[in-house]
Amino acid sequence: MNIANFNKEKNQYRLLNDDSNLPEKRQRKTRQKDEDIKMSDTSYDKCIFSNSNRGRVAIFIDGANLFHAGLQLGLEIDYSKLLCCLTENARLLRAFFYTGVDRINEKQQGFLLWMRRNGYRVVTKDLVQFPDGSKKANLDVEIAVDMMNLAPYYDTGVLVSGDGDLTYAVNALSYQGIRVEIVSVRSMTSDSLINVADDFIDMDTIKQYIQKDSNPGYNYRPLSNSGV
Repeated sequence: MNIANFNKEKNQYRLLNDDSNLPEKRQRKTRQKDEDIKMSDTSYDKCIFSNSNRGRVAIFIDGANLFHAGLQLGLEIDYSKLLCCLTENARLLRAFFYTGVDRINEKQQGFLLWMRRNGYRVVTKDLVQFPDGSKKANLDVEIAVDMMNLAPYYDTGVLVSGDGDLTYAVNALSYQGIRVEIVSVRSMTSDSLINVADDFIDMDTIKQYIQKDSNPGYNYRPLSNSGV
């Protein structure tokens, strides 16, 4: 066999060898394309708040109100994701979580400990049992007082509640130049509260951003009458 014929056969073998890898290459390309599509599905450019520069933010979460909002939406909330969403385009001053507590409920105590260690300042009040057997704790006064006392130190206040009892406090903040944003479910939010706020975000529109994953860092689900 001369050199020319040898090189010709060698090149033909190389072409055959390359062709034999075509299915695998196609599969790799297809897998890469699928992964790219998957990444594009899971990545999003969220813009929850209308103001792109919110300055220093203080967050006030009515735990009971948030819990019932989650129930209405069929949503288990990831509180780390929630904090990230609420601090979009902002610098966090404080994030307060207000809730009634049952001192003998170990699961609730574990949840509140997790909250304290993951960016929240937890404000509690003992639950009061009513004649019908229900247990509740009203923390509207605590929320209003903290919002007013901290007013000199933040630019934007985020109130996670739809309670109309907080309307007067929100309106008073507006006279001090504070921007107030309300986050709640529309059907659970007082019209008077929305009217005095600078922005209203319906939780139904952001639930995909705050949904709890299947393997959370805690597994506490509070009772509906625990105040949260």
